Amino acid sequence: MATNIARRTALKQMGAALAVGAIAGNASGAAQKPAKQAFGYCLNTGTIRGQKLGIVKEVEIAAKAGYKAIEPWIGSIRSYQKKGGSLKDLRKRIADLGLSVPSAIGFAAWISDDDARRAKGLADLASDMELVKQIGGTGIAAAPAGVGKTPIKDLQAIAKRYRAALDLGDKTGVTPLLEIWGSSNTLNRIGQALFVAAESGHPKASVLLDVYHIYKGGSSFSGLKFLGPDAMSVFHVNDYPADPPRATITDAHRVFPGDGVAPLKQIFTTLKTGGFNGWLSLELFNRDYYKRPGLEVAKEGLAKLRKTTNTI
Repeated sequence: MATNIARRTALKQMGAALAVGAIAGNASGAAQKPAKQAFGYCLNTGTIRGQKLGIVKEVEIAAKAGYKAIEPWIGSIRSYQKKGGSLKDLRKRIADLGLSVPSAIGFAAWISDDDARRAKGLADLASDMELVKQIGGTGIAAAPAGVGKTPIKDLQAIAKRYRAALDLGDKTGVTPLLEIWGSSNTLNRIGQALFVAAESGHPKASVLLDVYHIYKGGSSFSGLKFLGPDAMSVFHVNDYPADPPRATITDAHRVFPGDGVAPLKQIFTTLKTGGFNGWLSLELFNRDYYKRPGLEVAKEGLAKLRKTTNTI
């Protein structure tokens, strides 16, 4: 009897120690979100790009609106640089405002079938990665930019090219996130992205999906169930109206989450069930929103994003 009591006491003490260790471990992650919050909220600056505010103002708006991360465009960062802006100062401003930079938007032609263009695209990607690194960023979109009119049908070839991009990421510390474009003739479906990421054979392979692009490319949102917790760190969020139809809808038709017909509750439930706890990045290109003050748009976008995620 004494032996059993001692054993039960030891097990209780061990369990308590493990619980304390788990809590301490979670608390030590500087970039970690609260345990009860499944998602983090990020502002893709394309949402207020039409206001032509510049990267400094975009960063300030993201913080004032209540986002915890920002997804800037490479072009805006380079424009800031050309005007004499310091990347060191920009990094400090971002950090001081409590923002993370989980991704950035660039358009390097790393995927091209043309050897010379692809070589230049990889060089451009490396340069973009260095830029992102200097402002404290950890990822960059790797979209099917620069493909041309002839689609690239060989997914194994794309996987090798993505691997080359990932190897560049190992050198810079900035991971290329494989992005699908629904309107592209190449890499426009969830299944294609998952195949390429898996066949790249790289441990940091990661996809970057988008509500609008999944719809435009014709994939089913049910395909999101095949994503594990490490398959994606950033997910682009938006909504789309019932009209115009899929064939003619464009990026400019994107609307705030909840203002369209996208099955957002299904999408977020599937992501949460699959273990996704990364960043939901609001990305819109609505011309009507561009006519409004940037802060107003950012605030409304975050409020509606929170409302749609709070339903699950």
